[in-house]
Amino acid sequence: MKHAYIFPGQGSQFPGMGKEHYENSAFAKKLFEQANEVLGFRISDVMFNGTEEDLKQTNVTQPAVFLHSIIAYRSIESASPDMVAGHSLGEFSALVANGTLSFDDALSLVSIRAKAMQKACEMNPSTMAAVLALADDKVEAICTEVQNETGEIVVPANYNCPGQLVISGSIKGIEIACERMKAAGAKRALVLPVGGAFHSPLMAPAKEELAAAIEATKFHTPTCAVYQNVVAKAVMDKEEIKQNLVDQLTGAVRWTQSIQSMIADGASTFTEAGPGKVLQGLVLKIDKTMQTGGVS
Repeated sequence: MKHAYIFPGQGSQFPGMGKEHYENSAFAKKLFEQANEVLGFRISDVMFNGTEEDLKQTNVTQPAVFLHSIIAYRSIESASPDMVAGHSLGEFSALVANGTLSFDDALSLVSIRAKAMQKACEMNPSTMAAVLALADDKVEAICTEVQNETGEIVVPANYNCPGQLVISGSIKGIEIACERMKAAGAKRALVLPVGGAFHSPLMAPAKEELAAAIEATKFHTPTCAVYQNVVAKAVMDKEEIKQNLVDQLTGAVRWTQSIQSMIADGASTFTEAGPGKVLQGLVLKIDKTMQTGGVS
């Protein structure tokens, strides 16, 4: 049976993140200083001393979670993944773990992606909402219905696990959709405290910038397959990996389907590397027979 390594995305950050690694590991300290140099500001200071609000800024959150994840992963001496996956931003961590990207290159791409997404958020005020205990096909139908009737953008964005689907779109569209989700029997339809409609067509302005940066970056042959969010299946081809990274900005994170594909391909153990334990919980909600663990 196979060992999968999984990497978290935006939302898993917390004040003080990574400080313990920095203080106790010469290797971690070196990686933090490397990151400070690549990014052009001391992200370590924000991670160790910043407030929750400071860490919520997309241009800080994304590189912070990525950096913490790679340090956590590299602290596992015996790490030898048979397959990898990352939730949204976590896909970049996964691509470092399987050798597709160098640490510096991946961090640069994460920074460019974060800034481009921030700009897209500022152009179009928008948001996301978590819909709980409603079938995926019902959520999809309501999103389509609201879009067709109102012209507002509302799409499924994160298929996290059965009974937990995050939708993304314009503020008005999300408000209307949430009311309809609740009327259709959703346990909750809760607007999330995020700065924009990630994984929706409203992120389209960020695609060109990220695509150009990806095209200018050296991608290596992966040591194992990455199960990418937008296709939810094993990918080994470098060109396909690049395209899927770009498409992910406006496409859904098919996490449920990705984990199911990994299990179908032989995964029996999942190790989460990075801040938090959210992904371990999602894996068990998708298949409670899996073995899970984590390094943070």
